[in-house]
Amino acid sequence: MDNRILESLERIEWEHGVDILYACESGSRAWGFASPNSDYDVRFIYVHPETRYLSISRQRDVIEEPIVDELDVNGWDLRKALLLMRKSNPTLLEWLHSPVVYRMDELFLHRLRQLALKSLDRRALFHHYSSMARHDWRKLQAAEESPLKRYFYILRTALCALWTSDPELSAMPPVPFGKLVEGTVSCKNVRVAIDELLHLKVISAEKCSIPRVGVIDDFLFNLLAELEQMQVKKAEPLAESCFDQLFLETLRAG
Repeated sequence: MDNRILESLERIEWEHGVDILYACESGSRAWGFASPNSDYDVRFIYVHPETRYLSISRQRDVIEEPIVDELDVNGWDLRKALLLMRKSNPTLLEWLHSPVVYRMDELFLHRLRQLALKSLDRRALFHHYSSMARHDWRKLQAAEESPLKRYFYILRTALCALWTSDPELSAMPPVPFGKLVEGTVSCKNVRVAIDELLHLKVISAEKCSIPRVGVIDDFLFNLLAELEQMQVKKAEPLAESCFDQLFLETLRAG
């Protein structure tokens, strides 16, 4: 699959006249709880030649490929990525810290990660993750069974919210689910239950459903109630000129 992914990225560069500066895996394969038939969610950041950005016409800022045989490939223009970084967009930040990288300009990625770290707002991340966890939890509450992947979506986002609420931890939660659990779950029984679910998840079909798991349900109920009471301080925004500088220097380097 890696060769097919690299070939797709090369074709996209040729067809769209862009340079792909960074490409990674996102979603369940990056988080570490993919099912055997999970899609490969390849995401990338690209840049056009400098003259493309001098037009007064509104330019499309995404490239989206049709999903073919479990391969889902799409990317964002650098300008879009930087605008979203100013808002501490969690999706973009997870891309930048994915454990599975297919292509990268090392200097560009280093500078982009440094800028992300300087501009990151814990409160924005906390609200994003806690809201997602509550949303998925509401879907689960009335059901006697649950899609297995929904448990992982709730666990991951709730634990990410817990991580970002702790000023003693790095502001960006780890992307690999195992590291996230290791840094946030201290109860042995809960960790055993999560490990058992994880073992089941990686050998089961994507749409597998299971009976409710009491240990996990109780843990999530208490954790979500705890998150509801938390207050996370908003960070001071970083000057727009910092993002402009990286944008212009990246264009001119090409």
